[in-house]
Order: sequence, then structure tokens, then C-alpha cells
Amino acid sequence: MVDHRSVSNSPAPMLSVDEHRATVAALLPSTPVERRPLAECLGLALAEDLPAAIPLPPFHNSAMDGYAVRVEDLAGAGADSPVALPVAEDVPAGRVDNPPLRPGTAHRIMTGAQMPPGADGVVPVELTDGGVEQVHIQREPSPGANVRRAGDDVARGTVVLTHGTTLGASQIGVAAAVGAAELAVHRPPRVLVLSTGSELVAPGVPLQPGQIYESNGAMLAAAVRQAGAEARLLRFVPDDVAEFQAELEPHLADTDLVLTSGGVSAGAYEVVKDAFEGQGVEFRKVAVQPGMPQGAGSYRNVAVVTLPGNPVSSMVSFEVFVRSALRACGGHRVRERVRVRATTTEAADSPEGKRQFRRGRFAPDSGSVSWAGGAGSHLLAAMATADCLVDLPAATTRVEPGDSVTALLLD
Repeated sequence: MVDHRSVSNSPAPMLSVDEHRATVAALLPSTPVERRPLAECLGLALAEDLPAAIPLPPFHNSAMDGYAVRVEDLAGAGADSPVALPVAEDVPAGRVDNPPLRPGTAHRIMTGAQMPPGADGVVPVELTDGGVEQVHIQREPSPGANVRRAGDDVARGTVVLTHGTTLGASQIGVAAAVGAAELAVHRPPRVLVLSTGSELVAPGVPLQPGQIYESNGAMLAAAVRQAGAEARLLRFVPDDVAEFQAELEPHLADTDLVLTSGGVSAGAYEVVKDAFEGQGVEFRKVAVQPGMPQGAGSYRNVAVVTLPGNPVSSMVSFEVFVRSALRACGGHRVRERVRVRATTTEAADSPEGKRQFRRGRFAPDSGSVSWAGGAGSHLLAAMATADCLVDLPAATTRVEPGDSVTALLLD
């Protein structure tokens, strides 16, 4: 016999932001490691340290266009008493043979060219008459002047890039410089972005009464790519459970994360919730504004994260719950947004018991932040002007001008 006095019909307590972040992060293990040609590594995370196979520079070379000389041959040279030396060789960059410099001679040398054996300095062409058979040199150089020594930048065997490094232009440049034709990288996470709603139509199509242009899919797919993952966009999934599941099924085999927006709250036509609930995806309320209705779990062994449908709620939820998890999944060492302390320029209210992420504009010169629009979750145009999210703790109900807050800097 059931003791009905012990049965509670109260709703489950809201999750904290950190609890839901941990749930989402646990769904996404690191992606496999693969070797890719250097040209295909931009934006990916290095999966192992890269030591230099050669020193940089790989040989002593000239830092200037000028003349390679023996410093002792130019004792006393000056503007009024130039020293004349025969020019024995021309040494352009890339010359493979490297004839030695004989005493009492000079080699005309170009920037980056190998220093000839016996030379211990370079005189810039500006301090000479530019002669090609004989050169008059107007200044005595110091030993080692204008010479780049082998290994000045990097010694052979030095680790030039560490695992977890996000590969940008300069990182790819140094990898190429030490001779790496390919790199071991984490495969970027593959994300299927779904937007649900029978009211959605593609931009450019004339709107009928009750229809709106679909924006969340394009926005979230762009956010996924900015986070270093691959995005495929499946638009206009209908508000029908069977059709939704049928649309989804062919994409699961090569997907690491299904990311949806819309269809997760308490309405009568919440197709995402109806399709995933009881199938490994849990729907809970999170103590956050905007974006209280959230879902996360695994559907047929594929990670699923469901975001609310209001555009600002969807975008903020991605930033707060999904972006860092995707970065970790893709092997990136730097996963979180840069956080800065700032002072507010105007007042704002925040709901008691909820952690609010208010859109803002950060002024680095003054260290201040102003609000980008109001707190409403439909204010997408204002979101587009924001360059930070101001993180207001759940215990905060109001901030006044001059208060100190934490801001997450956006792209």
C-alpha cells in the first residue's frame, strides 16, 4: 500500500548554471586524433607537441642587403677614409654552394643568404658605394653585425607548439618553418544544427501571416564554426514527432552532437521535447536568464543538447553551456571566454535566484560596460551590437552605476 503522504508532486528543483554546464561537458568526449596536411589545420587543435626538426634559422644568414666581410679587413674605415675591397662573389638568398670569403675581399650578399665561411659581419649597402666589382666601405662593423645566427630563434629539438594549441596563421607558419608537412590534430566535432517550427521560412521567401524568417539555425551554425567545430544545418524540421525523427535518423552516424533550438518548453507543440523525452534526453529548468528551459542527454548514442527557441535565449545558452564543451571536445587548451572586471554605466535589475547573462558593450579604455538593449530574449538586433555578456550572480537582484561586474568578452 502506498503512503500517499510521502508522495510529492512538486517539480524538480532548477539546476544551477554550473550543474548544467557539467552535464553538457560530460556528453562530449575528445574527438579522435588524425594527421592532416598543414594547409587543412587552420583553427584545429594540435594533438601532440611539435618539436623543431631543425634550428631556426637553419644556418647563419645575413640580416641585411650589403656585403659580407672580415671585420679585421675594415679597421679604420670611415666616411672620410673608406676601405676598398674587391667583390669576389654574389650571394643571393637561396644559393646552395657557399664559397668561403678570402681575406681582403668582400661578398655582395642579400638578406637571408648564407653567410660565407670566414665572414664575421655584414656591412649594409647604405654604408657603401654599392660597387659590384669593387666596393668602398665607409664604416668598420662590429663582429657579428647584421648576422642572424643559426638557432637564434629556435634550437633543434625545442618544442615550438604544445598540444592543445589552436592553430592560427602564425602557428601554421612556425610549423612550416621547422619542416612539418602535416600535423596530428583533433578532428573537429561534427554538429548537426536543427531548427524546428512550422512557422519558419527561409530568408528571401515572402512571409505569410503567422510566419517568421528562420534565424536560429544560421546563427547557431556560425557559432559552432567559430568555436572550431563543423556545422551542418538541417532547416525547417516540422512540428511532428515522427517526421522529426525521420529527418534526424540519416544524420546520426556521422554526428558528435545534435544541437536544436525551439520546441523544449511547456507548450502543446514542443516537438523536440516530445521526440527526445524518455529516449535518453532529460529536460530541466535551469536557474538562468535568458534560457531557462534546457535539455541534454544522449539519443541513440549521440549527444543531444536542446536550446530554447527565442533567438537571444538560444545564442546566450550556446555561449554559456555549449561553446566551452565543444572547445574541449575538439582538444583546444583555451576553452573559455576571456573574463574581465568592469564597472557598470547604468542600473539594471536581475531576477532573484537566477544567474543573468546581460548583453553589454565593453569599453576597454575606461573599463566600463553599458547595456546592449534590454533583458528580453527576443531582442536579437540588440544582441548583434553586444561584444560581451555580463555575468550577474543568482544572488544579485540589482546593479547600480559604478558597480563592479564580470564580463565575458565575445568575438
